[in-house]
Amino acid sequence: MSDSDQIESFISEWAPTGGSELANTQSFVNGLCALIGVDPPKGSRTDDTHNDYVFERRVFQKEADGTESFGRIDAYKRHCFVLEAKQGSDADRKAAEAGEDDLDIFGQTAAVRFKRGTAKRGTPTWSKAMVEARGQAERYAKALPIDHGWPPFLLVTDVGHCIDVYADFSGTGKQYTQFPDAARFRIGLDDLRDEEVRARLASIWTDPLSLDPSKEAARVTREIAGHLAELSKRLEKREQNPTRVADFLMRCLFTMFAEDVQLIPEGSFTDFLTRMQKRPENFAPNLSSLWQAMDKGGLAGVLGEAGETVLRFNGYLFKDTTAIDLNADEIGLLIEASTHKWNHVEPAIFGTLLERALDGKERAKLGAHYTPRAYVERLVMPTIMEPLRADWAGVQAAAGQLIDQGKPDEARAVIEKFHAQLAQTKVLDPACGTGNFLYVALARMKELEGEVIGRLAELEPDGEKQTVAELSGHTITPENFLGIEINPRAAAIAQLVLWIGYLQWHFRVNGEGKVPPEPVLRDVKTIENRDALIDCEQKVLERDEHGKPLTRWDGETKKKHPVTGKEVPDQDARVEVYRYVKPRQAKWPKSDFIVGNPPFIGKGKRAVEYLGRPYLTALKSASKVKLSADYVMHWWDRAANLARTKQIRRFGFITSATITQQFNTKVLRPHVEATKGGLSIPYAIADHPWVDEKGSAAVRIAMTVGTAGKADGRLLQIVDERDAPNIILFSEKSGPISATLNISNDVKSAKPLKSNDGICSPGIKTFGAGFIIGGKHAENWLAQLPAQELGVLKPYYGGKDITDRWKGKYVIDVDHLEEDVLRRDYPTFYSHIFNHVKPERDENNEDSRRLQWWKFGRRNTELRGALAGCERFIVTTETAKHRFFVFLEPPQFPEGGLVVVGSSDAFILGTLSSKIHLVWMQRAKGALETRPRYNKQRCFDPFPFPADVPNALKDRIRAEAEALDALRKQVLAAHDDLALTGLYNVLEALKAGRALTDKERDIHDRGLVTLIRQHHDSIDSAVAEAYGWPADLSDEDILARLVALNKTRAAEEAKGQIRWLRPEFQAPGAEAPKVNATLDLGDMPAAATATIVPWPKTLAEQVSTVASILASSQTPQFPNEIARAIKGTNAKGVTPVLDALTAIGQARKLADGRYAA
Repeated sequence: MSDSDQIESFISEWAPTGGSELANTQSFVNGLCALIGVDPPKGSRTDDTHNDYVFERRVFQKEADGTESFGRIDAYKRHCFVLEAKQGSDADRKAAEAGEDDLDIFGQTAAVRFKRGTAKRGTPTWSKAMVEARGQAERYAKALPIDHGWPPFLLVTDVGHCIDVYADFSGTGKQYTQFPDAARFRIGLDDLRDEEVRARLASIWTDPLSLDPSKEAARVTREIAGHLAELSKRLEKREQNPTRVADFLMRCLFTMFAEDVQLIPEGSFTDFLTRMQKRPENFAPNLSSLWQAMDKGGLAGVLGEAGETVLRFNGYLFKDTTAIDLNADEIGLLIEASTHKWNHVEPAIFGTLLERALDGKERAKLGAHYTPRAYVERLVMPTIMEPLRADWAGVQAAAGQLIDQGKPDEARAVIEKFHAQLAQTKVLDPACGTGNFLYVALARMKELEGEVIGRLAELEPDGEKQTVAELSGHTITPENFLGIEINPRAAAIAQLVLWIGYLQWHFRVNGEGKVPPEPVLRDVKTIENRDALIDCEQKVLERDEHGKPLTRWDGETKKKHPVTGKEVPDQDARVEVYRYVKPRQAKWPKSDFIVGNPPFIGKGKRAVEYLGRPYLTALKSASKVKLSADYVMHWWDRAANLARTKQIRRFGFITSATITQQFNTKVLRPHVEATKGGLSIPYAIADHPWVDEKGSAAVRIAMTVGTAGKADGRLLQIVDERDAPNIILFSEKSGPISATLNISNDVKSAKPLKSNDGICSPGIKTFGAGFIIGGKHAENWLAQLPAQELGVLKPYYGGKDITDRWKGKYVIDVDHLEEDVLRRDYPTFYSHIFNHVKPERDENNEDSRRLQWWKFGRRNTELRGALAGCERFIVTTETAKHRFFVFLEPPQFPEGGLVVVGSSDAFILGTLSSKIHLVWMQRAKGALETRPRYNKQRCFDPFPFPADVPNALKDRIRAEAEALDALRKQVLAAHDDLALTGLYNVLEALKAGRALTDKERDIHDRGLVTLIRQHHDSIDSAVAEAYGWPADLSDEDILARLVALNKTRAAEEAKGQIRWLRPEFQAPGAEAPKVNATLDLGDMPAAATATIVPWPKTLAEQVSTVASILASSQTPQFPNEIARAIKGTNAKGVTPVLDALTAIGQARKLADGRYAA
């Protein structure tokens, strides 16, 4: 049988099955497989590990209370698709005929599933049945084993009639949309005659990821940008006007795009360019003539043989119709660009590449990395699309209820109302760059609009699909997407990207040939070219005494140093300096959602270089965020205030990964921890790779989404990024997300304890290399100077001196002396400091350092007070691969790279050296590169030390800590080539259970590492006993108990009961508290404050309310339990809503009558 005969035979066999209850899912799928040339599925086996390509694949759903339910996927192929038939499976038919319930994971009986299959095609009931089948396919995909991942395709079939195709190439299960677009996602029987359609289906079966359009789009976009870059480079050199060249090329590229989507006659512009290449002298006037015609509409005489009529584009783009003269070679570059399929351009990356192509400074980065669309979508989806799709799910459930009640017109009205709201939804990116976030938002919202329009068309009495405008009179356009961008060229590109993206989606939603209403480009500028943070009455150009404008380095442009070859600031790259008169907070346009990626500038010196001091001074007046926070936090704080006051629904930002550092969490905490009118974080990734605007792929960022109210969030953590950016694997936790982007056992939310006050501090920073003495210089002084004068020359200990070995350096510590005493009693050191420190200090802007040049830059009087009277003290390095604490003794001098604890008590040393404290430190730490950083404010101040410890146990901990400290010092004294880092490297290898290398074995034997380990094990056990806890607690259990203990201690201290670590120093004369508090270990979740919400008036809002309550419930709920949280209804009122949510896969009904999200 020929292919044509096989196709006709298949269609003729299945077309008559209008009585769909007679259709057989498995027979249909088997026949389809034969038609497209792929192997058919097998029957499922008892062992599900073999069921990767089968009919009726079982999936299981576990509930929070331990119960379990299961269902069957009609057809499934791992890593390819889930197929759900409107008719259900053959097992459903048999169970229904036998009168068996055979409940699935949604709580639906076989009879209900079988009844869904009898819905008559072309009716509202049929449309509802297809929606339900799609929702359940998505839920089945979610129930698959974790190691199967999310399939890229969902197939929903009405056997013998059509197959609806939905795709999500992100691997998240959050983005299933009509594929390839709204016009072609439904494959009818007659469509199978199309070879392209059959090939698409075959690829879904055999190579689904090959259908991901982003890969081809990225390739095409790069090639086009390359052609434009070469032409731009030539023209800039000749024209000496980059802005004029950029505007000209943007008009050219839009004309090429218009040709490919047939907004002007197909092939007409390429033909025009080809003719002009032979007569280049006529190019500019003729092209200008074409653009004049496109501006006003009408006859374009230069197109075709006798002219062509073109639409009226008008708008902003063709107000300037100036064309630049090109030679034949340059016209050739335009021809090469025009031969590409411009309708395949990926706007999400086109803006970035176009900016690089049109900017001489950026052109070298054209081949560099760019931010992948998947990364942008990872923020856009939870910020914008998840709330909108939740609304849409509620609307569909409400429409389904109305259809069941025989009210299709009311169902259609509910959907029309949702579309009207969707078409009015506005998205703002207040640092939009070239518009990639706005475009991705537009694309995803247009996809959703396509589904809405499709559903409305299905509910039309005649079933005839109409255009968006005919259905509702409005649609999503670039006017919905607002931006603020300070770079004028990027702002212009962003506006163009939005129009190209909109027109692409117009044709995908409405089909080819359905031209948009004129003018094609409206004269609406939604991208504002201005500063997003500050406004002022006047920007005044600063001038010197000669009236010449003041300039500064632009903070960005660098060049290679002629001698060292290193990148250094290019001082020829200058920007003018402005003063801001009466600065104020800039206004942001009204929107529903805010999303974006504000500049990665940071704070401090970097911010000064990039922005200039006058700008930062103005920003300080206009923003409540302190300049000690990263620059991006000004955007975060502004959006958070808008969310908390319900002016926006959600916001989402890319920030530096340092958002979890203390200087940034100070911005988040007032919003997230507010008791009234606070903010929750529904989605966060604390550490994620990124590509910045410079094309660097070595950037780490965080993603955060904020919304008003208190609710649980999803915290994603990367577990594998070896194949990034194409594939990144995440783990996910749910719960309240804190300001430090943690969920469970949030150490960073612990409060500092007064008991720890005043005895821990960073070491002393000299801020002057001349204070540090080493080598023969120090040896000569030690041998020659009198003992009295040598009293200020102290052994100098920094981080490396602890982790490695002491380097033999000394420090001149005369911080306590006045200048005349120093000159009289210590003349040698006075002379040295005068010659080696004072010249540098004379240039210092700080009066204290310049005038008191012999004193250290950071004197740290608090630390000196804590160490006064201590016969020894505890230190640890601020940053280190391994964490260990050791004793130093005066006059040993701790410098700024050490963290110092002013205590000589070995009990404190033992507690700090224990596993319990190290687990706390690992969670609370900061980070510098890959080395943990011991942050005093996070690691020490809130740490609850054991209290009320019996003296015998304290003495045992002291003895072990003393022995550990002495043993390590003994080893280092005996072996000049050993260091603590090396010893602890071997200790970690022993703990990991791996075999030691020969070198490690040598270190182990000479370094007595096994003895060191035994002391640590004894300390760990004894300190656990001091807390009254088992010695084998997991890390999470330790953290839970410490967080709870911190909470208890903070409550005690609020009542004046403080357990001082060193009472004779911290609180002389204070009595020890007599407290016998019950310790809250935090094992049980705190009861949520009951929030009663009113029962909404509209059905769609009722569905959303019930869905929200169900989603926030930790365990399945009976209808009456849900009704208790709602004022104005009861179990009878919420049950139909729950059933409607169940029908579309948004809820599940359990066998005992409870419902689960």
